Amino acid sequence: MAVPDFQTMMLPLLRFAQDQAEISTRNVIPFLKSYYKLSEEDVSEQIPLGRQTKLYNRISWIFAHFQEAGVIEKTPRGFYKITSRGIELLEQNPEKISLKTLKQFPEYSDFWKPKNSNATEESLINNALETSVTPEESSALAYQTIRVNLATEILDKVKSCSHSFFERLVVELLVAMGYGGTLQDAGRAVGKSGDGGIYGIIKEDRLGLDVIYLQAKRWEGNVSRPEIQKFAGELLGNQTRKGVFIATSDFTKEAKDYVKTISSNIILINGEELAELMIDYNLGVSVATTYEIKKIDSDYFSEE
Repeated sequence: MAVPDFQTMMLPLLRFAQDQAEISTRNVIPFLKSYYKLSEEDVSEQIPLGRQTKLYNRISWIFAHFQEAGVIEKTPRGFYKITSRGIELLEQNPEKISLKTLKQFPEYSDFWKPKNSNATEESLINNALETSVTPEESSALAYQTIRVNLATEILDKVKSCSHSFFERLVVELLVAMGYGGTLQDAGRAVGKSGDGGIYGIIKEDRLGLDVIYLQAKRWEGNVSRPEIQKFAGELLGNQTRKGVFIATSDFTKEAKDYVKTISSNIILINGEELAELMIDYNLGVSVATTYEIKKIDSDYFSEE
């Protein structure tokens, strides 16, 4: 099964703390892995856009909420242990422990109390108490939603642009990715084809140690296998084994399967991937807002 949400894991984690002298993320992970029968893949799954595993991140937030509620406390060794309040909570034999459960404790209730009487802030807090994901996961999901919408908008713009603009876009993207040498070199190497696309032979790097054959088509229909077969033949005719085929639409299954069976190395980039690359290499996009998510600097507070 997948890693449960962090509120679901609260009760078994607190029970585990009751059975142990001290707990830490290091010994909680094996316990939860066994308790929920998680696979190695489940345990190693990372949060979106993060450097932590989903399980580690959720355990960390459980510790944080439990500390605010006073049901666990940190030991001098930097571990955690259950408090008398935590033991009393378990003696009530709750069916589950959630953030709302912890609000019965004054310190935790104060922690969630709005800093002013703003009704919107109160609503946001109530929604947060209902959430099943951690703040990092929520932020990452919001970012991904914005990115997907942006990619869709970019692709629509690309499909509606002129042929000359599309040619320039492809050249600028390849150069931004480190291919084609300079903009001037790549621009000279890429030209129009007779079917609404562009083609060219560009440098793989600025030194021109190898070359890449390029095809880019601003099509609505999917690119089929015969088009890729023709492209593979052009690679051989130009004595190169590397090719990039860009399409604003997509490729048929037969086309995708075909490139796996040939000796030439052909990379297929569909419309969605083209838009994603434009975002990654800041082509046709600009930064609207920047948020910094900060964490405690443990080294700063070290007195050793």
